[in-house]
Amino acid sequence: MRYFTIPPSPRLAPYVRFFWVLEADLNSQPYIHRSMADGCAELIFHYKGRFDEIAADETLEQSFTSGIHGQSKKFRRFITNQNFGILGVYLYPFALPLLFSMPASEFSGQMPDIETLLGADGIVLEEKIMLAADNFERINILTDFLETRIGGNSRIQPGVFAAIQQLIQSNGVITVEKLASDTCLSSRQFERKFKEFSGFSPKSYSRIIRFQHALSYYGDQTKTLSDIAYCCGYYDQSHFIKDFKEFSGHHPYKYFKKNAEGSEWKN
Repeated sequence: MRYFTIPPSPRLAPYVRFFWVLEADLNSQPYIHRSMADGCAELIFHYKGRFDEIAADETLEQSFTSGIHGQSKKFRRFITNQNFGILGVYLYPFALPLLFSMPASEFSGQMPDIETLLGADGIVLEEKIMLAADNFERINILTDFLETRIGGNSRIQPGVFAAIQQLIQSNGVITVEKLASDTCLSSRQFERKFKEFSGFSPKSYSRIIRFQHALSYYGDQTKTLSDIAYCCGYYDQSHFIKDFKEFSGHHPYKYFKKNAEGSEWKN
C-alpha cells in the first residue's frame, strides 16, 4: 500500500492543507478502510477501483466515484476487493462555501457526489481526472479548478476563518472565549459564524481536533495512553478513551498497537 502527500500551490495554501494519494494492489484480498471523525473535508476521486460503504448492519452500499467527504464526528467503513487508486484534496472546512456556494454546515456528515455538487462541470472534471496520465497531472488539473473556483470568492474572508485555522493549529486546546474575543464578535455571533464555516459548534469542533491530534501519535511506541491523553489536552485517560471510541470505533489501545481495522495505510 502506498500513501503520500503533496503540498498545495501558494494560492491554495490558505484553503487546502494538502493533496494525498492512496494506492494498493490487493492480490484478491479485501481491504477495509475506515474514515474517522475529522474537522476538515476532503474532495475525493477514485481513479482506479471503487469502494462499497459498510452500513451499521454490515450491508453494503456502493459509494461514489468522486465527491466530497464532509467534515464529520462519526467514523465510516468502506470495503473493496479491487486494486485501487484514490486522489484526495484535504480542505479547510471554510473552503467549501467558496467552492460550492453552500455553508460548510450543509456538508457535515455528508458524502455528496461530484455531479450533485457541480452538475455538468462536475462530470467534466471527473472525466479529466480519470483520463489524466498520472497523479501529478491530476493535481495540476485540480489546482487549476480550485484556484479558479476559490479566486472568485477569496475576498470573502470572515475573521472566523482565522479562528478555525487557529483552533486546528492549537490542536484544539485554545478556548472558545479566546477565539471569540480575537474575532471581535459576541459569543452568540461567533458560534453562529463558526458553525456556518466549520460545520460544528466550537466546542464540538475542539473535541474533533483534539482527537485528530491524538491520531498523530500512531507509531510512537515511547508513549502510553496516559501520555497521549495528557499531550492532547484530555482531563484524564477515561475521557480520552470515550472520545476515541466515539470518533474512531476503536479502543485506543488496539489502535496504537497497530492492530486496528483500516489502519494498514499508516504502516
